[in-house]
Amino acid sequence: MTTPDEFFSDKALAKQLYEAVRQAIASLGEAGIRVGKSQIAFRRRIAFAWVWMPGQYLTGRPTAPLVLSVGLRRRAESPRWKQVVESAPGRFTHHLELYAVPDVDAEVRAWLREAWEAAE
Repeated sequence: MTTPDEFFSDKALAKQLYEAVRQAIASLGEAGIRVGKSQIAFRRRIAFAWVWMPGQYLTGRPTAPLVLSVGLRRRAESPRWKQVVESAPGRFTHHLELYAVPDVDAEVRAWLREAWEAAE
């Protein structure tokens, strides 16, 4: 298994954004981190948030340095979401492009709290 440092090697802005998300989640309480080849998952009993770099998959056009995906039991309406997918009945995965550390604001922290609490 790789580490977050290895996952973000030579991707300084994506690493800063990940750290902002990680700190927001750490402020909620305990959560495990699982680093995979394509994403980093945050989990309690189940995974509730993921970060990934779209530039690994999309070429030829500008992309956000990092995408935060949040699993909620409802469709959270917001123009900030890049995409919302009902991955299973009553399970919605929300994708948010992150460009700067201030993007991890109070609204994002509230979504993370909701997902963290539901993952218990």
